[in-house]
Amino acid sequence: MKLHELKPSEGSRKVRNRVGRGIGSGNGKTSGRGHKGQNSRSGGGVRPGFEGGQNPLARRLPKRGFTNPTRKEYAVVNLEKLVRFEEGTEVTPELLLETGVVSNLKNGIKVLGNGKLEVKLTVKAHKFSVSAKEAIEAAGGKTEVI
Repeated sequence: MKLHELKPSEGSRKVRNRVGRGIGSGNGKTSGRGHKGQNSRSGGGVRPGFEGGQNPLARRLPKRGFTNPTRKEYAVVNLEKLVRFEEGTEVTPELLLETGVVSNLKNGIKVLGNGKLEVKLTVKAHKFSVSAKEAIEAAGGKTEVI
């Protein structure tokens, strides 16, 4: 096949239907919208979820629970992810973001105790689980709450 022989595959390029261009086109006059009624008007139609006045599904179903508007979500870092840092490194949220351990700081960093840590590190984060704090201090490191 040569460059000048290239062409789109059959049926991949559909021609736009030009409505309101005479009765011979099959979509003239009312432009395929029929006569009168809500959907025939410009700007007509109903909003999403509207069921013609019937009580809509979203209102028929029971509502449960509560969404806390002030909820804080923390980026989670396990101890196994901190093994990559050298002895004596000060691990900060900025360093974690820079090295790609976390992709988004969210409302802060929470360090969890999954994995083993044999390196002495100074870890600065917003929250620590009890097991993470114990493991970091057992390895000779320090934890600092920001």
